[in-house]
Amino acid sequence: MIEFIDTHCHLDGEEFDDDREAVMSRAREAGCSAVFLPAIDLPSSKRILQLCQQYPGFLFPMVGLHPEEVRDDWQQQLAAIKTLITSHLPPLTSIGEVGLDFYWSREFEEQQLMAFEEQVRWSVQTRLPLMIHCRKAQNEMVHILKRYAADLPGGVFHCFTGNEKEAAELLQFDGFVLGIGGVLTFKKSHLPEVLPQAVPLSRIVLETDAPYMAPVPHRGQRNEPAFILNVLQLLAQAYGVEPAEVSAVTNATVARVFGIKEKKY
Repeated sequence: MIEFIDTHCHLDGEEFDDDREAVMSRAREAGCSAVFLPAIDLPSSKRILQLCQQYPGFLFPMVGLHPEEVRDDWQQQLAAIKTLITSHLPPLTSIGEVGLDFYWSREFEEQQLMAFEEQVRWSVQTRLPLMIHCRKAQNEMVHILKRYAADLPGGVFHCFTGNEKEAAELLQFDGFVLGIGGVLTFKKSHLPEVLPQAVPLSRIVLETDAPYMAPVPHRGQRNEPAFILNVLQLLAQAYGVEPAEVSAVTNATVARVFGIKEKKY
């Protein structure tokens, strides 16, 4: 069986409250050997730590403040989340989901910029990689990351949907890779052409962003880790390699970026 890793799944969300165990069972049956859970705020950070403690070796936690959750209380939230980093159980895989999002509004633009930079500093201090969300803010994000480029431990640019130029701008940061999910399979997606031209397979990890952005042929459904197999197969086709090679390379990349021994999966 081909094994793969879902590096970005909101399994703690209420969308999975009724059948979380079944979702994990289907994931394992499909070949998913590990699922990484990003947080979006303080409550989700706590939920994720508790959930991952129940499923060690299969679920792996992150903590962080998502840009869309940055409000007037962002400093208090960050202070509380930071305490989780020093007292966490089980061990964290990264700081995330963090970043910038100016798609809907720039109301909290300055707060987002400050919150993101603070969490970038955490990454430098703790050597935990970053799980970065960025929408309509790549210039601002890159500007901040360049200040810390020499010291960053690496991470993932989650949900990459860009072009060759945007890929090159992100991959200038050593240790960072692109998270590829269901968008790859969408009819209007240009990723099947862009990725083989601009991105080495070794700079890609697989993700769902479940429950969002289910791949073809599951569009319109709740996404879940088992569906990564559809992304993996199309990625293999785009790169002209066997699915087993995509599996081996992306799993090795996860182990490298997150500092987790591959055999642990």
